[in-house]
Amino acid sequence: MRTHDNLISGCILAGGIGRRLGGVDKGLVDLAGRPLVAHVIERFAPQVDELLLSVNRNHDTYRQHCARLIDDGIADAAGPLAGIAAALKTVSARWLAIAPCDSPFVPKDLVMRLRDAALTRGAEIAVARTGDGLQPVFALIATKLAPSLDAFLADGGRKTDAWYAQHVMVTVNCEVERAAFMNINTPADLDAAALRLHTS
Repeated sequence: MRTHDNLISGCILAGGIGRRLGGVDKGLVDLAGRPLVAHVIERFAPQVDELLLSVNRNHDTYRQHCARLIDDGIADAAGPLAGIAAALKTVSARWLAIAPCDSPFVPKDLVMRLRDAALTRGAEIAVARTGDGLQPVFALIATKLAPSLDAFLADGGRKTDAWYAQHVMVTVNCEVERAAFMNINTPADLDAAALRLHTS
């Protein structure tokens, strides 16, 4: 059983505007009869001690999938950092794990691996990495960094990687399961995800 100092809150980021899908709310796009966010919750929620969704529209619909919602407050202007900032200020756990609402195959052991890497290396942030590079919206972040992120955003910062680089960060090699980090950006991506679900 984890002590309070090692509790992990989880936040699924669902505040994007889905430009390449025609402006739809990506978390609510249907995949195999369920919204994308439901697939992510199924895999991500068991890995954390509490779960939140960061949203900026369709609150009532999202509440059917998760009782605890937070509004990112800055909308898409700040990208995922808006949701991360809102979550860091909301939770009381030592760590915040994040994942996007449009990645239905997020690894089921990802948070554990990120936590182990952070604790082993004394890092403040642990981030998944594949051969495609850093996967910045799959990360574990020390909640004590909330004031730092607020200051970064107030100064006009918007790049997740740039904020991470200001802190002690460790990466976790996830190349073996690179496909697990696919996100849904286009109708073709959605078709590919449906096929993968059907054949898995």
